[in-house]
Amino acid sequence: MSFHWDNRYLTLPEAFFKKHSPEPSFNPRVVLWNDALMKALGVNSVITQEFLELLSGNVPENLLPYAQAYAGHQFGHFTMLGDGRALHLGEHITPQGQRFDVQLKGAGRTAYSRGGDGRATFRSMLREYLISEAMHGLGIDTSRSLCVIKTGNEVLRERVHAGAVLARVMQSHIRVGTFEYARYFCETSDLEALFHYTLKRLYPSISSSSSPVEDLFMEVMRRQINTVCHWMRVGFIHGVMNTDNTSISGETFDYGPCAFMNAYNPKTVFSSIDRHGRYAFGNQPSILHWNLTRWLESLLPLLHSNEEMAIMRAKQMLSEFGPMWEEEFGTMMRAKIGLAENNPEADLCWQELLQLMEMHALDYTDTFTFLTYGFDMERFTGLQSNLQEWLKQWRGMTVHQSLMKESNPVMVPRNHWVEELLDVMEKGQDVGFNQGLEALSNPYNPDNLSVNQAPSADYDSGYSTFCGT
Repeated sequence: MSFHWDNRYLTLPEAFFKKHSPEPSFNPRVVLWNDALMKALGVNSVITQEFLELLSGNVPENLLPYAQAYAGHQFGHFTMLGDGRALHLGEHITPQGQRFDVQLKGAGRTAYSRGGDGRATFRSMLREYLISEAMHGLGIDTSRSLCVIKTGNEVLRERVHAGAVLARVMQSHIRVGTFEYARYFCETSDLEALFHYTLKRLYPSISSSSSPVEDLFMEVMRRQINTVCHWMRVGFIHGVMNTDNTSISGETFDYGPCAFMNAYNPKTVFSSIDRHGRYAFGNQPSILHWNLTRWLESLLPLLHSNEEMAIMRAKQMLSEFGPMWEEEFGTMMRAKIGLAENNPEADLCWQELLQLMEMHALDYTDTFTFLTYGFDMERFTGLQSNLQEWLKQWRGMTVHQSLMKESNPVMVPRNHWVEELLDVMEKGQDVGFNQGLEALSNPYNPDNLSVNQAPSADYDSGYSTFCGT
């Protein structure tokens, strides 16, 4: 079976999208193909010429892709945006009735490219494929990657790169910035249309609610808190938490300058464009609150006809973020050290551990792996006396190993290892890359304990990530 298209997004007012043909690929060649995901979507996983052409941007005449319009606060500054190098083939309906966006990244210019070429480098698309599939393996809501296809086109950045297209799927690409666009660049009727489309698409059970705006906001806030808590659980730093990268579905997406923390430090930043640490590891909860506030501001006309009443209700709703975050984050951190009880002693235990980890620059993943499996005893038995004292107190508590095994991956896509895998793939040695990808799909398997160790202490000091555009 091929894709089953049902492009309901195109029923929205035309202000929300621009139809546009992709730029054709000169000589498309499949490099990565997600056979398991194809099957899960109910699509024939055999690489036919038809699929190769479709997913590389050489689309048939009866299918006209579209780019979505949106706005967003980028590093705190509001601007008009849109899909500058992404084109939606449409919405695919699985045999089970699930709906997914199918999008091509790097397929050329759109109406929102703003002077860019809309292309993507082979390396940046490999990176998104690798990280997004690793996030899925870690159990985190995320966009998924269908394939990476070399286009045969050249892409000029700081040098000439091989061009590629990534095909990815999500429940929806509707984002906080989509609502900001509707609120500030469109009519109130357009905002209402987007709201009702979002309910029907993502949260149909809320449609019959007596307070659908409030219920939608609270559900999205809950999902986003859950997602960002999971980021913190595995040491993930998104790197570009703009409002246009905050999804209404709760999925993680846009893996440009993202990275994983090694030595624990809440101020860790890898993104080359985050010069002031706005999106540092420890700032992610406060940024999520800021982004949700911007979304709620865009919903004010729908919240109440009286602006003063709408603002009052919005403040009440936002006041619930803090308690929701503290509960979710506390539960997650207690699980990482195997404590099921919700009490001050358990919370003090994980708080003291994080303080000690920061003080001694302990590796985030390896520390929790050591607590879970006793791995690398030689390295950790020489800990400072204050750490030894913490271990003694922790071991005297009721520790549930099953909680720890579910919460603590033995491996993550460490920065140095990701670069090594990308180097291998760019040289055409796909066996090594696929072996790494396979290991990342089983990050909780203790058999993988020795696969990717922490880098040398000085590695991260000179490491930067880039948006890949």
